Amino acid sequence: MRLGINLGYWGLGNDADNIAVAQEADRLGYSVCWAAEAYGSDAATVLAYVAAKTERIDVGSAIFQIPARTPTMTAMTAATLDTLSGGRFRLGLGVSGPQVSEGWYGVKFDKPLARTREYVEIIRKAMARERVTHDGANWTLPLPGGPGKALKLTIHPVREHIPLYIAAIGPKNLELTGEIADGWLGIFFAPEQAELSLASVRAGREKAGLTLDGFDVAPNVPIAVAASDGEADLAAAADIFRHYTALYVGGMGSKEQNFYNRIACRMGYEAAAEEVQKLYLSGDKAAAAAAVPQQLIDSTTLVGTRDRIADRLQAYAAAGVTTVNLSPGGFTLDERILALRTAVEALDQAGLA
Repeated sequence: MRLGINLGYWGLGNDADNIAVAQEADRLGYSVCWAAEAYGSDAATVLAYVAAKTERIDVGSAIFQIPARTPTMTAMTAATLDTLSGGRFRLGLGVSGPQVSEGWYGVKFDKPLARTREYVEIIRKAMARERVTHDGANWTLPLPGGPGKALKLTIHPVREHIPLYIAAIGPKNLELTGEIADGWLGIFFAPEQAELSLASVRAGREKAGLTLDGFDVAPNVPIAVAASDGEADLAAAADIFRHYTALYVGGMGSKEQNFYNRIACRMGYEAAAEEVQKLYLSGDKAAAAAAVPQQLIDSTTLVGTRDRIADRLQAYAAAGVTTVNLSPGGFTLDERILALRTAVEALDQAGLA
């Protein structure tokens, strides 16, 4: 099992620390460094900068938002980043959500599965340096009746095949991910409930005549090192992620359209998810964070001493996870670096390195 690092969003006041984290992950042998985008920093620029400041670690978009770019523009960006990084780029895609898609990009959030399938088809053609033609519900290339002609990418990526990941949550999107992608970027993944996600991914692989062999199951997992594995210290470490969990379960999207809230419901936290969302949307974020069940945090994060983290990593591996993308918690660079190093030691201790 491999380790990755997720830097999240850029421009939040910890940019220098993020570079130091990426460089330490590079030194420690981490597999990949991911960066995100919403409606602030864009991931492509960040990844180019990180690639220039590191030597071996892959850089990946987690995610490029599908409504933000045309598929051929995404192919150009992926090819450019792969070239600039010396063959270290991974392309992660996601449809975002209705508030960002329609409010920020002016793109109607409808038929996300069909849109994703078309998007990936066009990218695959472009990255293969074919002349791109496409006649679909969302894109037509070239436009008919005009001067446009079928074009092909003029540059050569370092690798013939750039790994393509999809961030998926719902069962149908998970199945599509298994069918058309090389990996899955998950969130709020609990090893004990892995089949809530992986059953659909596996169904998609089978639909394409494939198995999970070679497919990268790569959930994002927050991590915080605790002073001991006692109840109080574990609770203190989990508290680092309370506001993060409340934001996603309670505040990402509207009451009717919150995909992360639906994850919590599928995991068996229906009542708590409803309460967290009600409190968050009313403006009481502190109460929303307090209402997040301790077990939900503990099952979807790595908290504890190295021994406990090693045990949890074994559970992730047994569940079929192939890359654990860590989001180190803590308020200082030292705490984040400690988490990176502890994870490496725990992976070795668990016999998974």
